[in-house]
Order: sequence, then structure tokens, then C-alpha cells
Amino acid sequence: MTLPAFFTDEHHHCATLASPEPLSTPPSAADLSLDAETPTTWRGFGACFNELGWRALGHLDPAARGRLLDAFFRPDGDLRLRHCRLPIGANDYSLDWYSLADTPGDFELAHFSLERDRRHLIPYIKEALARQPALTLFASPWSPPAWLKNPPVYNYGKLIADERHLDTYARYFVKFVQAYAAEGIRIDEIHVQNEPVSTQKFPSCVITGAEFAHFIGRHLGPAFERAGLSAQIWLGTINGPETDDRKWWSTFNDYAFTVLEDREASRHVRGISYQWAGKYAVWRTRLAYPELPLIQTENECGDGNNTWQYAWYVADLVQHYLVQDASAYVYWNPVLEPGGESTWGWRQNAMVTIDPATRAVTLNPEYQIFRHYAASIPVGARRIACSRPWAANALAYRLPDGSASLVVRNPFAAARPFTFSRSGRAWRGTLPARSLATFTLPPP
Repeated sequence: MTLPAFFTDEHHHCATLASPEPLSTPPSAADLSLDAETPTTWRGFGACFNELGWRALGHLDPAARGRLLDAFFRPDGDLRLRHCRLPIGANDYSLDWYSLADTPGDFELAHFSLERDRRHLIPYIKEALARQPALTLFASPWSPPAWLKNPPVYNYGKLIADERHLDTYARYFVKFVQAYAAEGIRIDEIHVQNEPVSTQKFPSCVITGAEFAHFIGRHLGPAFERAGLSAQIWLGTINGPETDDRKWWSTFNDYAFTVLEDREASRHVRGISYQWAGKYAVWRTRLAYPELPLIQTENECGDGNNTWQYAWYVADLVQHYLVQDASAYVYWNPVLEPGGESTWGWRQNAMVTIDPATRAVTLNPEYQIFRHYAASIPVGARRIACSRPWAANALAYRLPDGSASLVVRNPFAAARPFTFSRSGRAWRGTLPARSLATFTLPPP
């Protein structure tokens, strides 16, 4: 599964250039300047464990499946996934809809069960942990158990907001963390609701910022404290401000600012997470709360065609989040069957597709893009701020050994000469046409 350092298709290139040429005389104005180190410590790239992904992996014989999982998770693999996500109950890439407590009226949660997860998600996660024991995991529900909602359905509705229902739902999260711990899987973070701005055809639940603040501050946070859980509570995964009529109630002020300026809620929140339209709130969140870690939790998923055009859009998404000091970036489905059709009928991209009939494994363009960033930016790296024109297409990180990794995108159809500087030293290289190029620099 190891790829060459340079790979290409008819129209696109990605390259790794490890040895730029030092310049004895720094240019008067380099194309890019590497400036001060930021305090943000990189937590890693990741992806989501979903039931349809495990089904796709099941088409491979054990040896082939093992090689692909090695490429995903091993510290020396292609993708080196480290900060990964799982659903609490069903999401749109589950085989069908379910929760972990499906008995109506079970306020004591006596029938809470991981039976379904033991068949699909837990084996998938344990395969990952066997390859990367340092894997960190965060979890979020797409919907509460339906009987805690009004109306009582998975793909619509809101959480019933009386104290009995909210207390039960807080204990549902506690039981989830404890039950996974009993399976030998540590949940590091709980992100309270997937895409709270949207009511969907698949499991979903609309929660406002004020409702988040009340639930976290008066129910979930105290429940975690009483249970003595080490798992952190994060505000996420926020998918606003939206650009349709929801923009009037889904802005930074309506969510992050409302929750984090609530005294009771803010003392429990340890980080903030965004996906999809949440990208429009990242800069204001970072401006307001630079001390809180912020991550991206779900890569935008395309249409199942897995084109290079969309892969370059993904490269722009990575640039957008990381340059604003997101400390992790999470892909959606790392592996699916061709076409990537969800349970409710939306075709989506995946880094890898596995044909059920032929068992052929295809590494799609987004695999190549993601691999390039993941191999260049290890956990523990710290972002270096950049300036000069090419900063708009560059990411630089100081690595734990003091060296630096610089990833630059050339969006143009022709190769470009390229100069850059750091700490009074300068280098020259060439950026291939339509490329991602990585330069590894010695310690200053």
C-alpha cells in the first residue's frame, strides 16, 4: 500500500520534494516567509468509523483488509490517522437507524446496550487501536433515542426540554463512555450533537445555542463530574452559520458565543468543533477564544464520483482550517463501496473504494491529497505563521525535533520557481504544475 514519492494522473500532480536548494544570499523578497511559531499543537488527522465502511472492508480477505488498515492507522502508514470519530447510535452511514437505548420510557436506561456496536463499530475501532494504540477518539450522536424527542422519530424533531428528559439524556452519555471503557476503548471527547443547525432525512436533532448552554451547564457537565469521567465535553459539531434562511439564528453569536459566555456551561467546555458551514465561524471563534482548542470534524463529502477537481477543493478546506489554527482535521468515510451511497440515498466520496464483486481496492484522489498532508504534519507539531503572497497556499509546522515541514500548493497549470525563507536562511525550489510540494527544513 506504500505509494511512490511522486504520483500523477493525466492532469494533476502531487510531489514530495525533500531537499530544497539553500541560497547563500537571501532574496530581497521571497515568495514565502516562515515567521513566528504559534501555540497550537497538532492533534492529528482522522476519519469516522461507520457501519457502511466496515461492510466495505468485509469484502476483502483478511490479508488485504489488514494491509489497508495498516495504511490507514499505522504510525508508518500512508495516512497515519490519529484523531478519529464515531457515532453514538445511528448516523447516515449506519445500516439502519438505532440508538443505544431504544426502549420507550426507559428513564433508568435499564435496557441501554452496545449489542449493535459490538457487531460493527467496536471491531473496526479495535482493528485501528491494534495498529495505533495512541489513537484518540471523540464521539457524537446524530440523534438522541427517539423517545426522548418530540416528535419521537430519528430523522426530525427536538430534544424534549424538561428536567427528566434532559437528566436521562445526560446519563445516556455517561453510560456510553462507561460502556466503551468496559470494552477496552477510551472515549476522549464527547461532542454533544452532530450538526445541530439541521433537521435531516437521516438521524438528526436541532439544538439551539441557548439549549446547548442549558443542557451542558445544568445537566451534562454535572453528570460527568458526578461519574468522575475523564472524557472531555466539547461544543460541537457545529454546522453554522448556514447561508440560507437559517443564517439569522445559526451564527457565531447564536452558538459559540452564547454557550461560552454562559458561566455554568463554559466551565465544562474543553474545546469547539466545526464542520461544513461552520467553516464560516472559525475565524471569529479563534479571535474570541484563542485558548480553547478548535478542530474540524467532518470533511465535506462530494457526490461519490471521487474526482481530482473535488480533491483539490478538499485541499483548500484543509488550508482554510489549519491556517486558522484548527488542531485536527477529520475526514468523513475513509472507505466505502463504489459510489458511496448512504442509507438514505446520498452518494458521497471516500478516500478508498472497494468493489464488492471484484474486491478491487481503489485509492481515490482524496486519499492522495490526505496522505500528503498526514505524512507531512505529525502529531505534536506546531504551526508556523507564514507571510508573503504564497502564504495563501502554504502550511508550515515546526516538528518535535526542531525541523520544519512546509507544504505548498501550486494551483497553476505550469511549474513555478519558488523561494522561501526562515530565520535568516533562504531556499529555492520548483513547484510542479498543479501540485502539493513538501519541503523539509533543518532546525534554525
